Amino acid sequence: MAGHHRAELPVAALRMAAGRGGLEQGCVMHTDRGSEYTSDEFRSEIRKLRMRQSMGRVGSCYDNAAAESWFAILKAEIGTTMWETREAARADVFRYVEVEYNRSRLRRHPDYGYVTPLETRFLLGQNVVPAA
Repeated sequence: MAGHHRAELPVAALRMAAGRGGLEQGCVMHTDRGSEYTSDEFRSEIRKLRMRQSMGRVGSCYDNAAAESWFAILKAEIGTTMWETREAARADVFRYVEVEYNRSRLRRHPDYGYVTPLETRFLLGQNVVPAA
């Protein structure tokens, strides 16, 4: 989370995801066509991490439907609070993602029933890995 759209922000996110482990060679990172994602710095990091980049088509909102759906869930569950500082917002979003969403929020999986995203990843034997 930052007050700019430079490539260093999504590059740091990629490194964070890679640092957590489990990114398989060739996994896909899907983005829109923002300048931070078309930059040499971002594309270089994608290659370094042995990932593949996917980009939505120009003018097609449906290509980012999964990301937009996730942000709708985030806004609905965390609210649209006006935080006093960026650090407070970052801490609140981190708490939501790492504690509530990944470890507590139940979603119906077609094979495993109601499980959290973390349990789903474990049950799948880490064969399905989110890119970032």
